[in-house]
Amino acid sequence: MDAIKRIGPDHLGPVLADVTSARAWWLLPLDLDDEMDDIRLLTIHPHGWTLRCPPVLYPLRGRVWVECPDGSGRLTDPVLLGASLGPGGGPRLRAEAFG
Repeated sequence: MDAIKRIGPDHLGPVLADVTSARAWWLLPLDLDDEMDDIRLLTIHPHGWTLRCPPVLYPLRGRVWVECPDGSGRLTDPVLLGASLGPGGGPRLRAEAFG
């Protein structure tokens, strides 16, 4: 949630969360290479990886859209996401938070 506030609504694309596992997925452009590799809080999934999403209007099985897709194709700005989660960008979670 802190990263969402730092990025701001003008640069934020769809964000999916799973409240049962305390995870979030940020939809980013496909043409990223290794720009996000040094951010410990992120796992980058490859093109073609399946992300199970609920309908936009209601949560399903613990998954909910924090920021809904709006049909425009707008994605989260990776530079701003990296800055909000990278060194000095925000609080670090303890390893236990990731299971």
